[in-house]
Amino acid sequence: MGLMDKVKSQATQLAEKAQQAGQMGQAKLAEVQAKRKADALLLELGGISYHQRVGRDDGDGETRAAELVDMIQKHEAEHGAVTVTSANAAVAEASGVVDPTATVPTQTTAAPAPPAASGGAIPQAQYGTGQSEG
Repeated sequence: MGLMDKVKSQATQLAEKAQQAGQMGQAKLAEVQAKRKADALLLELGGISYHQRVGRDDGDGETRAAELVDMIQKHEAEHGAVTVTSANAAVAEASGVVDPTATVPTQTTAAPAPPAASGGAIPQAQYGTGQSEG
């Protein structure tokens, strides 16, 4: 009976750990979904702001912006303060730059031209013994 008790105890511990891991996964998923919602709200608000600044506001921009600000404030009340990501950081991150605060470098020189083709042949290495043929 001692062995069965140990097995039951270990099974119970494993089940508890699995349940905790599942709860942590659910919490992380909810956090990611909340971040995506905040990003979508901010993106739309930014688009409206842009249209207003360049004179392409269709007349509903101010009303929709006020609605979005209200939605963002409600979101913050539920999930905490919304952080605004720098556009440079977002572009740098998407391009594979490790530092998300970095700016995307601009290319100031043209890419190097490929070497001149030698009749389409692939260059071949020459291997020898180091002695001259004679």
